[in-house]
Amino acid sequence: MSRPYCQFPITLALLAFPVFAADTPGSEAPVTFSKDVAPILYKNCAGCHRPNDIAPMSLLTYKDARPWAASIRQAVVQRIMPPWHADPHFGKFANDPRLRDEEIATISAWAKQGAKEGNPADLPPQPKFNDDWKIGKPDAIVDIGQDFKVDRKSVPDEYVYFTVDPHFTKDTWVKAVELRPGNRRVVHHAHVWIDTPETAESRPRVDANGNPIPNYVYKDEYGLQRLKPDAPVIQNGCLKEDGGNLPGRKLNDGTGPLGSYLPGKAPDAYPPGTAKLIPAGAKLKFQLHYNNTIGSPQTDRTQVGFIFADRPPEHPLRRVDSSAYLFLIPPGESNQEVSNCTTFQKDVMLMSYVAHMHFRGKDMRFEIERPNGQRETLLFVPHYSFAWQQIYRLQDPVRVEKGTRLIVTAHFDNSSNNKWNPDPTKTVRWGEPSTSEMMDGWVEYIDAPPAKPSQFTAQR
Repeated sequence: MSRPYCQFPITLALLAFPVFAADTPGSEAPVTFSKDVAPILYKNCAGCHRPNDIAPMSLLTYKDARPWAASIRQAVVQRIMPPWHADPHFGKFANDPRLRDEEIATISAWAKQGAKEGNPADLPPQPKFNDDWKIGKPDAIVDIGQDFKVDRKSVPDEYVYFTVDPHFTKDTWVKAVELRPGNRRVVHHAHVWIDTPETAESRPRVDANGNPIPNYVYKDEYGLQRLKPDAPVIQNGCLKEDGGNLPGRKLNDGTGPLGSYLPGKAPDAYPPGTAKLIPAGAKLKFQLHYNNTIGSPQTDRTQVGFIFADRPPEHPLRRVDSSAYLFLIPPGESNQEVSNCTTFQKDVMLMSYVAHMHFRGKDMRFEIERPNGQRETLLFVPHYSFAWQQIYRLQDPVRVEKGTRLIVTAHFDNSSNNKWNPDPTKTVRWGEPSTSEMMDGWVEYIDAPPAKPSQFTAQR
């Protein structure tokens, strides 16, 4: 169960687990679907649980929901649904979809009492959904420029880049971006960003002193980027600024994707008063990660839709990535720690966080260390899921001053206890295939207005 803007990778097997949580006292009060349960489902779950959407079953009618009553109860009591992976002890988020305790108690009581329908006259109107674009009708739609054939026979993963001209003849500010896969069965994730000569990937590979740095990346026989076996190993990139990164990979200047499509992630509707700029004449670059396990050739034509801002924003929205590349995860290791740091070069207001790893990803923590040494946790994802990757949009921005370090720490489970592990006997390094690993933590931010001294305090 989930709010709108969701994807649903959960399997039905998950709903077969027994329920261990206790019921809330007082659940003996009569509870019916029509009067009590339907309003909760319509508000929190129907965005995915409706016909022809990504959830495995619809929950719009009593007939739909009744066979699933016990499974629904189990999912909400154990807080499996709606999906939300942030530790509630750190941060308050505007897009937190968790049910209130009383809503969980109502659903649990309904199932325990026999899942009664009640009076159909009590049923509220079914919610109406836009089956087209989640952000609303776009002001402009741009696709990848071709019907791309996805036909990976030996290895299911394929990363493909498309550069297209949106024909924007003037500077254009966008306030919402939605990537729509043309074929959801094979598109695992996608990004779109501005393609200009100044992008990070085009810069020379040099260190802080201007000395050339070896290229540690190669392309395998399938065209997928991987780390060379002889690349140095750096597990803790925080010991040296940017130490865990490859040259040209770290976007630490406010650039980065305009939008991303990830399992479980909502479209990029930027916070009020913010927007991102697409300069006149700029081209767009798509990155598509195709994962074709269907067994037959597929075709995709992914699109991106933009909602324009009426005027230049008060706060241009920017992004910083703190991502590690030179790590190594030994075979059988159940808790390999990998970290990386980046330092803010000006006062900023943090707006959102995203964690990204692959199948061995276990947890990820975002922290800041202020110039005075004060350290605080911004976000902790204790049970990371490759199948459900979310953006955590802050309810209130967190202000940090120049010189503050963003510390991203992840743990990986490469043991046989990890049921998602493709091969616990394999040494794992960075790579584009899902069977390799990534360690990416990114933050959206805006430049901060002049601060009062009291603003530089711990904010949780």
